[in-house]
Amino acid sequence: MTEKPFLVSGRNTIIHKIRKYDLLVLNGEDNPPILVTHKALKEYSGKIPENKREAKMMDMELVDVTSSDVFGDEKTLLFVQTINGKEYKVDYSKLGTSLFIKIHQDNAF
Repeated sequence: MTEKPFLVSGRNTIIHKIRKYDLLVLNGEDNPPILVTHKALKEYSGKIPENKREAKMMDMELVDVTSSDVFGDEKTLLFVQTINGKEYKVDYSKLGTSLFIKIHQDNAF
């Protein structure tokens, strides 16, 4: 079993931990995917991989927050910590505004 490139903390926090893989965070059918790199987050507009194998070939890890091994249900508020120590707040209720993805805490070393 290989190590996952992320950790789940609490009820709504994802911690990115392996620089080689970007995380592609999926949160239900109606919400846009979020791409997590080692230093930032952004809304993802590219092709979504069909499965985990295809994602690995794109140097990505699919993270479906609704799956039972992550959180088990769709989230309105999600926190994502990048490898460089920044924590972002993704507020799906503010989709389409500048408040959708914001830096929550900046703990850069």
